[in-house]
Amino acid sequence: MMPFAVAGVQMTVVIGDNMPRVREKLAFTMAVYPWVQMVVFSELAVFGPDTRLAQALPGPVEQELCELAKHYGIWLVPGSLYEHAEGGVIYNTTPVIAPDGTVVARHRKLFPFTPYEVGVKAGDTWVVFDVPEVGRFGVSICYDMWFPETSRSLACMGAEVLIHPSLTGTIDRDVELSIGRATAAQNQMFVFDINGCGVGGNGQSQVIAPTGEILYRAGRSEEVIPIEIDLDRVRRSREVGLRGLGQPLKSFRDREIEFPAYPKSEANLQQLQKLGPLAKPQRGSRAGIDLRGQ
Repeated sequence: MMPFAVAGVQMTVVIGDNMPRVREKLAFTMAVYPWVQMVVFSELAVFGPDTRLAQALPGPVEQELCELAKHYGIWLVPGSLYEHAEGGVIYNTTPVIAPDGTVVARHRKLFPFTPYEVGVKAGDTWVVFDVPEVGRFGVSICYDMWFPETSRSLACMGAEVLIHPSLTGTIDRDVELSIGRATAAQNQMFVFDINGCGVGGNGQSQVIAPTGEILYRAGRSEEVIPIEIDLDRVRRSREVGLRGLGQPLKSFRDREIEFPAYPKSEANLQQLQKLGPLAKPQRGSRAGIDLRGQ
């Protein structure tokens, strides 16, 4: 058995400095659940969904988060924050902080929620990190998971647990819940899909086992979700199959075909080009009815 305790924090997020709330929630979590080894917040939990509040990384805010991780001796994934990078570029970035207070990785969201997440550049690197004597973890942010290639890539890099901060406050959260379960089953990994409240989302965070089983699903208000997982369940599932049946990672490895849609060439994208531009639907478009003048 390879146990590891992760607490997801489903916190109310506002646009502005949420660090006082982060400190409060961390203090509460570690006081009530001192056995927790990693704490995960939701997407953009630190400053909310406003690119004008983008921060430099490394910088003072990240340093404070590092000090909190070191103080409690935990792995800390503080959701994400908008990163103000060189040349004025903005990324949606998740730092991963080790118990000694060092930043071991930063994941830049691969698929900003275009056309709604305006002015945010896509990252270009998959992020995995190792927890010594425990296993390998992968990171994705919200809309990343809607593209199965992202999670599959992390699984192929050895990720056994997917840490997935989200900010979903819209009516498609129920679809996202299904995608989370499918992601866990297809890649035979644990998934921590942590959503926020307020402007940070409509809650319903969930923890899913590598069998696709929902270990816990939160409501729509604030919650702390401490779950001890056993990474040997991942290894066993990948060895003998999901519930003793399908072995999708082995089948993917041993496939006899390549996927023509993946190389980004004009020929491969010909049919997708017919979909039109990636733009926000307007009233009177095919996505809505124009009621003006009626």
